Amino acid sequence: MADNHSPEVRSYNMSRIRSKDTKPEMLVRKYLHAHGFRYRLHVKNLPGKPDLVLKKYRTVIFVHGCFWHGHEGCQHFVVPKSRTEFWLNKINRNIQRDQDAIEQLKKLNWNVINIWECELKKNNRGDSLKNLINSIHQAPKV
Repeated sequence: MADNHSPEVRSYNMSRIRSKDTKPEMLVRKYLHAHGFRYRLHVKNLPGKPDLVLKKYRTVIFVHGCFWHGHEGCQHFVVPKSRTEFWLNKINRNIQRDQDAIEQLKKLNWNVINIWECELKKNNRGDSLKNLINSIHQAPKV
């Protein structure tokens, strides 16, 4: 099946997608900061460069986009109809990289929390963010 956009338009659209400071990530950061949590961003010397690192709680948080990280069973994860093999390979590499980073972080005794883009949609954002804080508090403090 052909793409609905010209290669130039598709390239421009894809170039506008951020890997840092995404809307879901900003929602999590603002919520945690407003609730007294302090964190570092995208720590390069930790496996997977977690989006947020709460050293005091020995906790890292990854804020995943449902499409890019292959959120199974999610309505926001739809495999593209064009270049399907390319996209599935790309998404599967992301999933494997995420799993490897989580394993390495757990071996280093970090508490790992994944929060999905769909969990931050308006209809369930409040509960998801409260659950996030509960998960952080359950982690052993340093």
